[in-house]
Amino acid sequence: MANLFFLLSGEHPTLPVAEVQAILKAESISYRITEKLTQVLRLEAESNCIESIFLRSALTRVCCQEIFNCEPKKSEILNNINSDVMKHFVNNESFVVRVRRIEGASPELERVELEGEIGGQILERVNTSRVNLSNPQKTFFGILTDNRFIFGLRIAEIKPKPFSERRPRQRPFFHPTAMQAKLARVMVNLAQPKKGDLLLDPFCGTGGILAEAGLVGCRIVGFDAKPHMLRGGLKNLKYFKIKPEGLVIADARYPPITKVNCIATDPPYGRSASTLGTCTRLIIEDFLDRASDILVKGAKICMASPETIKIGETAEVAGFRHLESHFVYVHGSLTREIVVFEKL
Repeated sequence: MANLFFLLSGEHPTLPVAEVQAILKAESISYRITEKLTQVLRLEAESNCIESIFLRSALTRVCCQEIFNCEPKKSEILNNINSDVMKHFVNNESFVVRVRRIEGASPELERVELEGEIGGQILERVNTSRVNLSNPQKTFFGILTDNRFIFGLRIAEIKPKPFSERRPRQRPFFHPTAMQAKLARVMVNLAQPKKGDLLLDPFCGTGGILAEAGLVGCRIVGFDAKPHMLRGGLKNLKYFKIKPEGLVIADARYPPITKVNCIATDPPYGRSASTLGTCTRLIIEDFLDRASDILVKGAKICMASPETIKIGETAEVAGFRHLESHFVYVHGSLTREIVVFEKL
């Protein structure tokens, strides 16, 4: 087991940590959380788990192997730069040191100056190393947060740009109810599919959740009651070079499928639900009654709905275990509840 830490995006108070945990569970990777700090998650796990986080996570920014953590005092930080330890991480290689400050932590430490002093200490301790600011072979990464300094070797950095390139208005078919790509990816991860699993979105609309599932290696199936939405969703999936197992004009309350591994979905609500001739609560209740038949024991559903629906209570009545809820403000009076259930 390696000591690892992850710089999280800070876009939501609970979803980034929940997403990392869901990915590790989906990939059957053993782990132990050692500490949760502001925008930082420290844990023990096999170092190869970083590849899974890198390939799947929407809300993680940097993945590191931890070298040390200490109080944010310059003398203590520099004393922790041990030659015997550092030789394992940089030997006859070029490097750079980068430090990130979270929410104004440790303002008495000048960040760029600290980067230079840590770099100088590494050069002194490992004289075969050299600094390269523009194209280093290794990047050491430190974080100042919550009166702590965590330092390690950066293994991977996740760029947010691909998600912005897949935002709803960048797709060939746009609809104002479409979910942002980042949140769609998080919901896919919270449903805990493995690569090759069959994921269903029974209210697939423009295909945003299906696209994110396809990009992490899932087989995908989508239903929608509106033919024009299904045609638009297929257009979007083709744009991202994702081939679904099937897109079907169907009422999700009567799913034309026998078994799936997991479900991630954002059912219609408000005006979109009323066009189907019923209300959001009844749509969700009827769907959950049927969903139990197409899921194996232990399978997960990740669903979004207005928090006023109290979807957790509805799912428990339908025979599911409510695992977790996260609340995402959208606008005005609308706050989404992102809920994860497990089939008993």
